[in-house]
Order: sequence, then C-alpha cells, then structure tokens
Amino acid sequence: MRMASEAPLQGLQVLVTRPAHQAEAFCSALEHAGARAIRFPAIAIGPPPDARAVAEVAAGLADFHLAIFISANAVQRGLPQLCPDGNWPAGTAIAAIGSRTAEELAAWGLRVDWVPARDHNSEALLALPGLDDLQGRRVLIVRGDGGRETLAATLRERGAEVVYAEVYRRELPRADVASLLRTWGEHGLDLVTVTSGQTLRNLWRLLGPEGQPLLQSTPLLLASEAVRRVALELGCRGPLQVADDATDAAMLAALRRWRRSEEGSKP
Repeated sequence: MRMASEAPLQGLQVLVTRPAHQAEAFCSALEHAGARAIRFPAIAIGPPPDARAVAEVAAGLADFHLAIFISANAVQRGLPQLCPDGNWPAGTAIAAIGSRTAEELAAWGLRVDWVPARDHNSEALLALPGLDDLQGRRVLIVRGDGGRETLAATLRERGAEVVYAEVYRRELPRADVASLLRTWGEHGLDLVTVTSGQTLRNLWRLLGPEGQPLLQSTPLLLASEAVRRVALELGCRGPLQVADDATDAAMLAALRRWRRSEEGSKP
C-alpha cells in the first residue's frame, strides 16, 4: 500500500474535460497520485473548415517571416497540413502562445523563438521584445476556427501582413451526460479541470439545466485567467483555482496546492 505522501491526491474525484486525444497523460498522473480521474471530453477537434485555404497557405509557407501557434491543437493539427514533409522553412520564425503549445512544438523538433513566460495569452505574447515592429513582415497565425482578433489587429497596427491558417474546427462532442450526472449527484466530484474557455462553455451546454447548478457549486481548476472570466460569467462560485498554465505539470501542481489548502482549512 502506498503511503499518503506518495499519493497526495488520494480519494479525490477529478473531472477531466480535455479533448480525448490529449487527456490520457494527465489522467494517468492523477491516478498515480491517488485520485480518480473521470474522463469527460467537453470539446472535440474536427477537420479544418476550409482545407483548400490551408493548402494554399502551406504552399507559400516559406514566404512568412513568423508563424504563431495559438494552441497545442494548432500544432498537432497544423503541422501535418502546413509542413507534411517535416522540413520547416529556415527563414520562418516560430512563436507559441504558451508553454503547452511550446512543448508540443518542441516534441516535433521545432525551435520556438518567442513564448511568454507567464500569462499565456495574446497580450503577453505581444509584449515580448522583438515583436514591437513588424513593418513589412508577413505573419501566419495558426489556430482553430474563430477566436479573438486582438492578436491579428495589433500585429497589423505594428505593420505586419497577417494571414490565418484555421487548421481545425472546435466541435461539441457526443457525451454520456446522464452517466456523469449520476456520478456527480450520487458521489459528488471534488474538482473539475478546464483548460479553455470554449471547453467550459461546451461543458455548460452539455450539462444543461440539470447539471449546471452542480458545475456552479463545484471547485474548478482553470488553466488561465481568461478561463476564470468565463467561469464567472457562467455564475460559477467555485472556489476557482487558476494554474500557471495549461500544461499537465502546472495543472497537477495547482491541484496539489489546492488539496493542501483544503486539508489545512479543516478543523
């Protein structure tokens, strides 16, 4: 039997809402630490909305001075479409919106030239040295369908020509909501983990009127302040915990801190 110090999350029931293809490593880490990981993907990643447009961008990839990857999914789905031969153009620098995205790029053997150390969002990336003057530069933003326009708008203000490569579509997955609600209602969940605002909005939609009050009253572990703002919009009263970033390591560290704080507050 493992000692308590070897299983710091012993007995916790944790809902994991990552896409199915990205969740298993985090779930395994939770289980190794003694928690029960309840897998419930609240977002699915589908094909690009316009594959022909992506192919046109890929044909001229070497003409871009900079490519910015907005998410790990942008890397996983984008590189096979943009660079199928694996030979990234030497003259095209790379930026990542955060650590999780940078990790994925490194796994593909690519060097990341810009990544924010903290606050993994467009504003933090735009504040990095070297991205303040982009006059005459062509910049590719690799992302899913839709999203914020802050990054592209600011880059254009700084003189860049900006092109999007929308390499995947965010979709609402099929889900066994009835089974989750039974578990939640009968046994309770200690924590819900969420790494993106769209994932949280999808979870809210999937749960419906029966499950939404459960979400509002359950502690949430969120990957960023942006996701926290979505939680507040939905009336979640948590408490709401924010990890340093969306990586498995940061989410797990934040969960351990939350567990220690919960134990420390007990009489």
